Amino acid sequence: MELWFSELHADSVKLSIRVDRQVASINSDYQRIDIFDSEQFGRFLTLDGYMMLTEKDEFIYHEMITHVPMAVHPSIKNVLVIGGGDGGAVRELLKYDSVENVDLVEIDGEVIDACKKYMPFTAGRLDDERVNIYVEDGIRYIRNKRDTYDLIIVDSTDPFGPGEGLFTREFYGNCQRALKEDGILVNQHESPFYDNDREACKRMHRHISEGFRISKVFQAHIPTYPSGHWLFGFASKKYHPIKDIREDEWNKLGIKTKYYTTKLHKGAFYLPKYVEELLKDVEKE
Repeated sequence: MELWFSELHADSVKLSIRVDRQVASINSDYQRIDIFDSEQFGRFLTLDGYMMLTEKDEFIYHEMITHVPMAVHPSIKNVLVIGGGDGGAVRELLKYDSVENVDLVEIDGEVIDACKKYMPFTAGRLDDERVNIYVEDGIRYIRNKRDTYDLIIVDSTDPFGPGEGLFTREFYGNCQRALKEDGILVNQHESPFYDNDREACKRMHRHISEGFRISKVFQAHIPTYPSGHWLFGFASKKYHPIKDIREDEWNKLGIKTKYYTTKLHKGAFYLPKYVEELLKDVEKE
């Protein structure tokens, strides 16, 4: 008998992956954590039945959510990652010798434990001495932070369940206050393709734009995410993601990537017409 993992991307659209075996199934205080092995996508992680990452394509997401801000801000030293218990964003950040401290705030400690045990390809750097792990609610964690971080990465799940509060106007306002004067906020911005996701994407961008002088959206192609067309948000008090990219400086670092390049970086901010139309009422010049 064949075993398949299936996730609804819309009412009449489903992603299905044939599973070789179920590696782990954990019911935490917050969600169900499942890890599977598959022939096509390797090992993959789901939370409450929603795809979080696969061994085959996770590098796209994690490279784009980290290297875009790192190529713009010349002196990022202190970073906050909210969510991201799989460790992929931390792995990419630690490729930079200039990064001195990464605070990882993940509400569900069992996600961290499971990824350390079963997914070392993303979680293999979580024990690095530069990483501090806080198992707590990121919303509460950031409320009293002021002028602390050079970069905040919101590596959250979808805008419901444990991650719902990470998409509110109040939360983004707290992020703005927790950043230094030249700080950058990057977040996963959902997909603009299906109707339900489109509205969440637009609402999110409006909330962020209200608190930051510069607020832009960029894109990547991630095969296992709904529609494969995924957006990220870039917001800053000072830096523009294209005008201020330090292309030569970044390339001289010799950071090894499989998806991100500085040429791709610039192109990622040029959005398809249907996304421009979606965001035209909230996008800043």
